[in-house]
Amino acid sequence: MRYSDDIIEDVRMKNDIVDVVSQYVKLTRKGSSYFGLCPFHNEKSPSFSVSPSKQMYYCFGCGAGGNVYTFIMEYENFSFGEAVKHLADRAGVELPKIEYSREAREKAERRSRLLEINKQAAQYFYYQLRRENGVRAYEYLTGRGLSNETIRKFGLGYSDKYSDDLYKFLKGKNYSDELLRESGLFNVDERHGMYDKFWNRVIFPIMDVNNRVIGFGGRVMGDAKPKYLNSPETRIFDKSRNLYGLNIARTTRKNYIILCEGYMDVISMHQAGFTNAVASLGTALTSGHASLLKRYTQEVLLLYDSDEAGVKAALRAIPVLREAGVNSRVVSLKPYKDPDEFIKNQGSEAFEERLGQAMDSFMFRIKIGENEFPMEEPQGQNRFFERCAGMLLELHDELERNLYIEAIVKEYRSRYGISNEDLRKRVNALAMKGTRAEQRITPKAPGGEKKKKESASEKAQKLMLTWLVTYSGIFETVEKYLSPEDFVVPLYRKVAQMLYEQRAAGEVNPAKLLNEFQDNEEQREVASLFHATIHLESEQEQNRAFQDTLIRIKEESLAERNRTWDPTDMQALQNLVKAKKELEELGRKRQQLHISFE
Repeated sequence: MRYSDDIIEDVRMKNDIVDVVSQYVKLTRKGSSYFGLCPFHNEKSPSFSVSPSKQMYYCFGCGAGGNVYTFIMEYENFSFGEAVKHLADRAGVELPKIEYSREAREKAERRSRLLEINKQAAQYFYYQLRRENGVRAYEYLTGRGLSNETIRKFGLGYSDKYSDDLYKFLKGKNYSDELLRESGLFNVDERHGMYDKFWNRVIFPIMDVNNRVIGFGGRVMGDAKPKYLNSPETRIFDKSRNLYGLNIARTTRKNYIILCEGYMDVISMHQAGFTNAVASLGTALTSGHASLLKRYTQEVLLLYDSDEAGVKAALRAIPVLREAGVNSRVVSLKPYKDPDEFIKNQGSEAFEERLGQAMDSFMFRIKIGENEFPMEEPQGQNRFFERCAGMLLELHDELERNLYIEAIVKEYRSRYGISNEDLRKRVNALAMKGTRAEQRITPKAPGGEKKKKESASEKAQKLMLTWLVTYSGIFETVEKYLSPEDFVVPLYRKVAQMLYEQRAAGEVNPAKLLNEFQDNEEQREVASLFHATIHLESEQEQNRAFQDTLIRIKEESLAERNRTWDPTDMQALQNLVKAKKELEELGRKRQQLHISFE
């Protein structure tokens, strides 16, 4: 599934990367580039760079980088095709009808059919709620205080008590058993064959941010177990990357999103006017959820139930949100258990006030930690402040740590006589012991795994590729001594070949080159090849760095050819001898290698 290279490049050129990124990130010009806080990891100082000349972005903190397509794919969680369409719409470019490969066409059609099945099922469940058999479910929902408008807005429905009801309906629409099985709406066993997964339950359709039905939740109306039942993960439904109610909440005018526990919490809050409420889908908050939230807000209010399970859920969510760069505060609902109960008893205005009193999430963790120690005893107090010091060490930003030291002291000075100096000494003593800070936030690539340390050879090859795209005038000198085959890392060699071909065609264009790489990890790595840095002040330092880099690449190229040489190939041996002499000659005349980084 791919548009022509000309279309892809036309769309890219009509979407200036600075203009596009500025819609998501506040950028400030510094020299020839723009800088801002990276949207892909949590940072205090801007390390996210956008280059108008290269039409690329790169984060020197986490390594995220690419062209305007990469940015939209990463930020909006789009496929490459979706990113092309989004940017084409933005630039007013009319896209031709895309030609699919057979495999891609079948995959797209299957996905489309599954969405179709889910839509049909949602309509069926909604219809069942209005029939005589759905009276009990309808009374359950209205008994929970839901209006007809709210029931319609969320598409709530009912699955009949017969376990083959939906199956018969969809079979009547000519869907195959194979496709129905893949939809996640049915169970299959030898005794019963295929039968409905949801029956005799109130149904909550689950929609993605584009308002497409991707799954369902079902709740019993009595005491049967399980109380809630969710669709399994399918080709169109990923629980860790979707949030219930986000399709509505993302358009809210509030500058925060409320994260609560379940479907009914979200629905009752929306009905009360709090349309910025969402919930995870039967799972703990994941990094995927946090990244999704970051697209739409910088702050999340955690509104879990006030029981022990709710407190634990909030404590698990706080570091996940923090790592994604999302601020969080915790709302206390006491003496009520959940938002529905609170609003029914106190009303919307009181609830709004309670939201305004939400506690800073770090101080919430401190307060919960206090409950774990016998604070009436000196030893209990000592262990509590040791816990505080350990938590403060999780904060790698010194100013932030100092502010929280002051906040903790302000909270506990009158009761326990703790001072700023006392707590700061405890933090420093703990740091000297090498206490591990399990939740300390460090920049890491979206891919997650730690990369192996770069070799000197790899650094040299990356530096040369960066120079070739930044100072294209040095190409004339470089191509006298280096060919793409001299770049021994396969990806670097491929990129070098593409740059040399661009040079021959009259234009070195790294952003266009990136169009050839549609895998996110590859794009990120290729982007890093054009952003290698080395501090050079004088012309003499520039020439020395260039000489060292070029010779290092030639040496490693020769070493690689030696390692892979077939002893029976005499021509290859002669070529190796010749290459060695050329390298020795290059070393003798290295002082003649002058270039200009202008």
